[in-house]
Amino acid sequence: MNMMKKIGITILITFLAFGYAHAQDYNTAIGIRGGFANGLTLKHFVSQKAAVEGIISSRWRGLELTGLYEVHGRAFDTDRLNWYVGFGGHIGFYNGNDTRWGEDRSYTVIGLDGIFGLEYNFSEIPLNLNIDWKPSFNFYGYSGFWGDGGALSIRYIF
Repeated sequence: MNMMKKIGITILITFLAFGYAHAQDYNTAIGIRGGFANGLTLKHFVSQKAAVEGIISSRWRGLELTGLYEVHGRAFDTDRLNWYVGFGGHIGFYNGNDTRWGEDRSYTVIGLDGIFGLEYNFSEIPLNLNIDWKPSFNFYGYSGFWGDGGALSIRYIF
């Protein structure tokens, strides 16, 4: 198990040990994100319908930091099921030998991100489950469109 997964699991277990929260009314959530890039996610609501999210992820033995601003709304008129859409940016650091393009040099990439997703907040336990698509465009470093940013996340909410 790589170090990023161990840290994520440790943080999740620590927060679960501190008690329960009402899942449908959360302010902050922290958890793990799994997809082509795996990592940690932290979301905090700044108003009734707006949140900021930070993601630390690892891919190709590199590191990427992402910041997003998201707008939320009720999905399908179902309690605790919400859609969200947002935008933000990222910076990533990669060794080209470990990437799909395989060039022998290091890369720093900077780009813009979008995010579209659904999340469900459980009422019985303080957990949030979400699925999203996070396309991005690198305009510095290895530039171009990246459409494979989908992920499934599980977060402890408080």
